[in-house]
Amino acid sequence: MPDSEIHSEVWLPSAEKWNGKLLGTGDGGYSSQLDVRAMRAARLRGYVVTGSDTGHSGSDLKFGVGHPVKIADWAYRAIHVMTQAAKLVLRSYYGRLPEHSYFSGCSTGGQQALSEAQRYPDDYDGIVAGDPGNDRIHLNAGFMWSWRALHDDPGADLSTVELSLLYNAVMRSCDALDGVKDGIITDPRRCHFDPGALLCKDADLNSCLSAAKVKAVRKIYAGARNPRTGEQIFPGWARGSESLPDGSGSWAGYFAGKAEPARIDFWRYWIFDDPHWEPKTFDFDRDIAFADHTLPQVSAVDPDLTAFKRHGGKLLMFQGWADPVVPPENTIHYYDSVEREMGTKTADSFAVLFMVPGMGHCGGGPGPSKFDSLEQIDMWVATDRAPQRIVAEHLDKAGSVDRTRPICRYPQQPVYKGSGSTDDAANFVCRAPASPQLLRK
Repeated sequence: MPDSEIHSEVWLPSAEKWNGKLLGTGDGGYSSQLDVRAMRAARLRGYVVTGSDTGHSGSDLKFGVGHPVKIADWAYRAIHVMTQAAKLVLRSYYGRLPEHSYFSGCSTGGQQALSEAQRYPDDYDGIVAGDPGNDRIHLNAGFMWSWRALHDDPGADLSTVELSLLYNAVMRSCDALDGVKDGIITDPRRCHFDPGALLCKDADLNSCLSAAKVKAVRKIYAGARNPRTGEQIFPGWARGSESLPDGSGSWAGYFAGKAEPARIDFWRYWIFDDPHWEPKTFDFDRDIAFADHTLPQVSAVDPDLTAFKRHGGKLLMFQGWADPVVPPENTIHYYDSVEREMGTKTADSFAVLFMVPGMGHCGGGPGPSKFDSLEQIDMWVATDRAPQRIVAEHLDKAGSVDRTRPICRYPQQPVYKGSGSTDDAANFVCRAPASPQLLRK
């Protein structure tokens, strides 16, 4: 295709070591870098592995200026082309096609995963979509909303110290709501912490928040809304995602303490085609509608996965409850939309979601977040039995397992049995929430 220049790599184990399967891997952000670590690990397990640069080099969004084909390559086409090429190489090298083909990605890779299921349902038999940034336009609007909340009023921005103060206050308020005080909030929707509890009442400004900061945090929790209609544009960030104690992520990476919001170049170069465009001019009514009309192909929000199901495909989604990048309710909303579109029974026959308490963006955070999603999708495709419970591990600084915890098929959640170590997954059961009506909308 003119103006399209997609590069991919295919890593081939020897014929004796090949397990007969193909794994496609996703990318992160707008980067062209392959996920070499994931590719290497899968190849050692006998997989043929492929990865793509999504049709550009570097992570600068200027590659899309005047090049709509390259934007489409990044958004969805490059992964399909990569997959087709890998299968051709496979057939040439081994003399046969793979028995099963899987795709796994997180963040932008999660968006790529969902895009494959929606646009190219015959490419893969099993797909793993982690912390997907699939509602791309509205995710970037969410960054904009949160940045504006912190910058429209003088003195509203949050320092790293204040983010930690806020996180610690949330944990004091909500950690024990699930019956276990362990540094993990099982479901932040049950947490109703109000930052007004930190409002400064005296001269000690090191342990409190000003009125402007309290107002800004409330807006970030609430999420972006259309000022004219009140319609929710994008969910708010979860309580407990403000500043993860292991340093794996915080709001500071995307909208707090920043001169400009994350992904500002998306708006400057891809939407408005104006390198001098300023974020404080963004209109959450008019400009959202314009972006949705201008560049719908960068999102992967189609809930109709009928063709993927017909192919026999299986979809495993996972999402960290403490994700400071992609709000967890975004992923829940997409999963719920598939159930609404296809019917709960039909959707549940081929699509599952696992919400991971205390996990940040694609890993990290205070909760156990290390688990083998590739093994889970492989077993599901092989046995036609969907996973219901996955045991995840948390590693200490030395790399040793210091806690295990089940992650449960949504809407179930891990519940402590009442006895035994809370660091042992054996002492938890998966159970549906007793009072779903109490969950924060």
